[in-house]
Amino acid sequence: MTKDELRAELERQAQRYKDVYGGEVITYAAQPDPDRKPWRKKPTVQDQAFQQEIKKIEEARNAE
Repeated sequence: MTKDELRAELERQAQRYKDVYGGEVITYAAQPDPDRKPWRKKPTVQDQAFQQEIKKIEEARNAE
């Protein structure tokens, strides 16, 4: 079944529903997927220790 055939079949079913049951057919556009947040690397223990050592070295240089 092609897209055109499917569209035609759905249109026939919608029209039949309106005629037989007197109902209203409401079509909705598909909701977009929510945007994903950019991936961030969580700092490891080694990364944190490295940053602390850098701070200690900078403080030692500034104290001189």
